[in-house]
Amino acid sequence: MDHEIARFNERITFQQNTVTVDQYQNHTTVWTDYFSCYTYASTYQQDREKGNPVIREDQTITFEVRYCSEVKVVDSIHFRVIFHGDIYNILNVDMMNYQRKTIKVRCKLATARPVSAQNSDTAVATGGAGL
Repeated sequence: MDHEIARFNERITFQQNTVTVDQYQNHTTVWTDYFSCYTYASTYQQDREKGNPVIREDQTITFEVRYCSEVKVVDSIHFRVIFHGDIYNILNVDMMNYQRKTIKVRCKLATARPVSAQNSDTAVATGGAGL
């Protein structure tokens, strides 16, 4: 099945969990940007038992990205995804039968941006002018 390039129209960033050592030899873990690419995001879900839409906090999202050497090493322990400013934990990575065409990454929302942060983004985009 050929995948149309136009389908991959959203940008995501993979972050990697790395250990840093400060000047006092303290080891801390930090998330650093690893790779950014275009994706097809599939978000629609329904509760299988009741048929109701799933609330945002319980929602999983599946990202389909084109296969590349950077993404083929992504796993659920050392990586996470940033999408539209929200942080998503990786639940699993599907290599799509190892055909080297696309990779599906299933994620769950870890933390949403606070409402105040979303409002400040809007204020910056409009030059700080209120409506």
